[in-house]
Amino acid sequence: MARRNALQGGEAVALLLLCLGASAEEGPTGRAHAAQRQEDASHASIGLSDVVLVIQSQRNSFHARRAGERKVEILQRAAELGQGAPVVLLLHELSTFERDWSILPLLPNLSATYGLSASWFFFLEEQTSITLAKLLQVLNRYQVQEEWFLGKRLHDNEPSIIHHYAFSEDPGSFSYPDPAAGWALSSLLLRRLAERIQHMQPKSDFTIDLKHEIALYIWEDGNGPKLTAVPEFCTETRENCATTFTTYLPHCGSPVSRKEVFVAVKTCKKFHSQRVPVVKATWEKDAGFIEYYSDVADASIPTIAVGVPNTERGHCGKTFAILKRFLSNAVPKTDWLLVVDDDTLISLPRLRRLLRCYDPKEAVSLGERYGYSLHLNGYSYTTGGAGMVLSRAAVSLLASSGCRCHDDDAPDDMVLGRCLTSLGVPITHSPLFHQARPQDYSETLEQAVSFHKHWNIDPVTVYKLWLQDTHTRDEL
Repeated sequence: MARRNALQGGEAVALLLLCLGASAEEGPTGRAHAAQRQEDASHASIGLSDVVLVIQSQRNSFHARRAGERKVEILQRAAELGQGAPVVLLLHELSTFERDWSILPLLPNLSATYGLSASWFFFLEEQTSITLAKLLQVLNRYQVQEEWFLGKRLHDNEPSIIHHYAFSEDPGSFSYPDPAAGWALSSLLLRRLAERIQHMQPKSDFTIDLKHEIALYIWEDGNGPKLTAVPEFCTETRENCATTFTTYLPHCGSPVSRKEVFVAVKTCKKFHSQRVPVVKATWEKDAGFIEYYSDVADASIPTIAVGVPNTERGHCGKTFAILKRFLSNAVPKTDWLLVVDDDTLISLPRLRRLLRCYDPKEAVSLGERYGYSLHLNGYSYTTGGAGMVLSRAAVSLLASSGCRCHDDDAPDDMVLGRCLTSLGVPITHSPLFHQARPQDYSETLEQAVSFHKHWNIDPVTVYKLWLQDTHTRDEL
């Protein structure tokens, strides 16, 4: 009896000790152990299976094919490395929404699908090459339990119109990533941004310079992280790089013939003596077919009066008259139409080299892509000042669609973009086109196709410095 009571007493003591142990585990010491386990996890090395690579691909067949090849290459190299396989996504395949190229509307989808399983999201261009082992070394320098925004640092050298003159007192104080080198978000940061974007949209309805606007949204007026510069994210080949970049001007064969590009220059009477002479002194000589469209006929240029009065704000009526003429028998039949302003500076040899990559039988709209109201399923468009390139198939589709200007002075580039988006024609972006002047951009401009505006510059000097080829091009 005494023994039984003793056993029962011992069991009671043991039970009490177990309870005390459980209570102790829930107390300060237990919480410290849990925190230690979490800290150990945050310092654990990540593998390729913890990384989501998003190739910022486009729906045009040339870009979709090239992005697909990049994906296959990455997965092959991952298999050779033997450290797991990353998730590799093609942006244009993630949804049918035109807006997703602007990245922010895409974040909730990425977060819901991969936010809890991935540690890092890395965004790259179709032409960006990755050394996977080096990328892992770089990412493992940063604790995944913190918010990180990584990239190659760019900054404005002077207040820029394309950035709405942000940080005008100290333009170099704000950094944004060079997309050619790739940029990364930690999963913790991406998940928070995905939640935020659902109830707090960007301040502007326009998407103009994506890399700058993403950095601004992440920075959140000083409440979010700034870009952390990563020297191993490179755009040129050098030792110790995790990424390198080839070119935005790929070699797809010999340039298309000058006789396959019809150039339409929009002008008006007051600029006949100011801007048109610059065109004639610089790039007109490289055009196979070129016409100047104005509100009045001027035999000295010569110009063609399109029957539309000059407008100060937009040129929709004039542009649609050009589209109609392009499809008529009044001009030579060509594969491509280029519509520019009279203060556009352009390299036609580089454009013809670029056009070799595209199929003129496909509906193609090519230029510098902007977006309007993308967060509300708006539309994209190619900016008029940088030059709008349309294949004959795209112009024919527009003509048969019944798309029209609501006013002659409506913005022609935006009307065209809205019409093409409604027709399912992708707006294809090339960073080689520029709506503004060279000094308004911070990235490399050596292979630029176009610039726009004569404001506070010598346009002839700008053309010779940035656009004129120093070696002989074919003149077919």
